[in-house]
Parts: sequence; C-alpha cells; structure tokens
Amino acid sequence: MRVSVIVPTYNEADSLPELTRRLFAALEGAGLAGEMVIVDDDSPDGTGDVAEELARRHPMQVLHRPPKSGLASAVTDGLGRARGEVLVVMDADLSHPPEVVPDLVKAVADDVDLAVASRYVPGGGVLNWPWHRRFASWFANVLARPFVPMHDATSGFFALRRAVVEDVTLDPIGFKIGLEVMAKGRYRRHVEVPYTFQDRRYGKSKFGLREVRNYLRQLGRLCRRGKA
Repeated sequence: MRVSVIVPTYNEADSLPELTRRLFAALEGAGLAGEMVIVDDDSPDGTGDVAEELARRHPMQVLHRPPKSGLASAVTDGLGRARGEVLVVMDADLSHPPEVVPDLVKAVADDVDLAVASRYVPGGGVLNWPWHRRFASWFANVLARPFVPMHDATSGFFALRRAVVEDVTLDPIGFKIGLEVMAKGRYRRHVEVPYTFQDRRYGKSKFGLREVRNYLRQLGRLCRRGKA
C-alpha cells in the first residue's frame, strides 16, 4: 500500500529534519512506499524553506499557506493533496513517534478502516506532562465519549482509508481534526493502537485557553448535529 503522511507545521524547523529521517526509515524498514505532505502556515522560523530542502532528497509535497490558517484546515488541505491509498495524520513536533506509523498502516491493511494511535489503551501512555495537562486530556476525552467510540478521542495521530473521508464535510475548529474524523467519518471497523506520547522537545506548545474554547465549540456542533 502506498502511504501519504500529512504533517501540518507552524514553527517546526528544528524538529522537521529528524521527523523526516525517522519517518522514512520506519517506512522503508516496514517495506512501505510513502510520501510526506507538509502543510506549512508560513512559519516565521523558516519551516517552509526547511521542508523544501528536505523535499529535494525525499518524496515530499510541500504546501505553503497564509500565516496561522489553522492546524485542522491544514490537515484537510493535506488530505486533498495526498496521493496514497492509506492516509496518516501526525504532528511535526516528535510527540507522535514516527516509528508507530507502520503499525497504524498495518492495522488499516488488515481490513480496518480507521486506526487511531491511543494513549489510553493498554500499552499506551504519556511522558513528561504536568498534572494539569493530564487532567485536561482525561476530561476532554470524557466529554467526547457520547460522540465517538474511541478511548483517545482527542488523538491527532491516526491512519485511515481514503474512503473514510471521501465526500464527508469536515468542519473542525482549532486543532482537533481527529475528533471530527472519528465522529463523521465513514468506517465500519476501527482499532486503537497503543503508543507513548512524549511532550515536544522543540518549540512551544500551541495548547491554551483559546484551544479549550474551540474544543468546547466543536463538541457543541457535534451535539447539535446528533440532535438534527
């Protein structure tokens, strides 16, 4: 199966070279052919230029967008550009280990429509997070349970068959594109693949009160959709 890995970026110049090296090594080690689709929102740290340079040596597409257009819309734009049969979405900051990508792809190849990398199933976990981030993540997942069947509904690391989102209107707010796919995607079978989340080594987290508000708004939309 040909794989497309969609990676939205904003100020990820330090982590992108390591991510690229490790991702293509993982794909090659698993006998998978793949591409990266980098969607950069005009990062002021030069991430877009770093991506263009990496694309000279690796099978990559680089999509440049206006500043801070948003992670969720970056993913939807990347899904539209991807050429693979299996589509993977992951962050660029190395909190999502690229070595897990072959496991997600294998799950899809084994007749699963949607494979979600999960912190909250046996074998999964979180490293280097303060207690308030752990609590916020736990509570966010509790709030999402009425809408999706996954333990880790806030995961932004997942793989899917193209048909899951074909002709599906995704209208996410903020950065929880995974929740939108889990709630609206067309899939029969899903699986959660355990992984250990590690807090970013480079740059600053985008998490804040604005993203909390956006998440609550997104849940409100899903609630109204369920009642329609």
